[in-house]
Amino acid sequence: MTRSDAPEAGTRDESAGALTDVAGLRVGHAGRVGDGWLTGTTVVLAPEGGAVAAVDVRGGGPGTRETDALDPRNLVQRVEAVVLTGGSAYGLDAATGVMAWLEEQERGVRVGPESAHVVPVVPAACVFDLGRGGAFRARPDAALGRAAVEDAAARASGHAVTEGNLGAGTGAVVGRLKGGIGTASTVLGSGITVAALVVANAAGSGVDPSTGALYGRFFGGAPVELPPAEVHEAALRRLAEAAERNGRPPLNTTLAVVATDAELTKAQAQKLAGTSHDGMARAVRPVHLLNDGDTVFALATGEHRLDAGNPLALNEILAAGADMVTRAIVRALLAATPVETPGGTFPSYRSLYETGPSGV
Repeated sequence: MTRSDAPEAGTRDESAGALTDVAGLRVGHAGRVGDGWLTGTTVVLAPEGGAVAAVDVRGGGPGTRETDALDPRNLVQRVEAVVLTGGSAYGLDAATGVMAWLEEQERGVRVGPESAHVVPVVPAACVFDLGRGGAFRARPDAALGRAAVEDAAARASGHAVTEGNLGAGTGAVVGRLKGGIGTASTVLGSGITVAALVVANAAGSGVDPSTGALYGRFFGGAPVELPPAEVHEAALRRLAEAAERNGRPPLNTTLAVVATDAELTKAQAQKLAGTSHDGMARAVRPVHLLNDGDTVFALATGEHRLDAGNPLALNEILAAGADMVTRAIVRALLAATPVETPGGTFPSYRSLYETGPSGV
């Protein structure tokens, strides 16, 4: 069962799958728009006690924090939260606010005799959206990170996740199109859930230039209905006009959190993060370039043990991770809404192609 129906642009789709279908995970957003701002932060909050975590960074220009702690050779096994943020490297300060909130909850790596003696390990990665709202110095800080984690904590387990222009996707752009937040999930035959949440913000394009179809839709298993030729031609003209107004192409980085309720080791989680990058490569072309910071985090909550009698059980999870990243990127592009600010004009896919409600 794959939950991947496309949402209405910028709305919450109660019937659609989401990262939060992995029981115990919560997602919170905070952002600022207007007066020079177009940026935000998204926090994935793990169940209390944390989740096994790993990371795989493929972009040549990453902006990250605490990713070394996720190496399987190192001490930390579980994390309480992952931060995805705008603001380039400046925006990584959002993780400080999340760390402070976790300390107040006494959640983190215990380092002393008292329950309050904890050090929360908060991995974070950023996208480049500097100046997209018009002000170069308008970027997330610790206060915005705290607002995002408080938003996550206030939600019930299994809550729906709003997609589109919010959180770390507030200022996101894919090629010349508005990007944003997207999410998808699936339940394998074993009963294990695999899900992804992405911040689609890529220098590469999510659209086949010869047809106008979203690249990621070619991997959905269903026939792809191509836009009419005249609609595609008009879309190309409008994109060229926007590009002329905007000047140089926007900078980039796509981020993802892939999660499962399977019991994985850190090494297995790292493999999941790595194979999930294949999902980016299907939906965005080109990808993983020198100036990209493309990063995938993997979380495993451990509710379901892998079937020891099925040597392919892990492979099914690895394949599903890539599939969910592809679908989440498609959903992000379909949920995004157009933005026009002093920092740039970015049409959405739907505003150009008038896409119907069907998704991948």
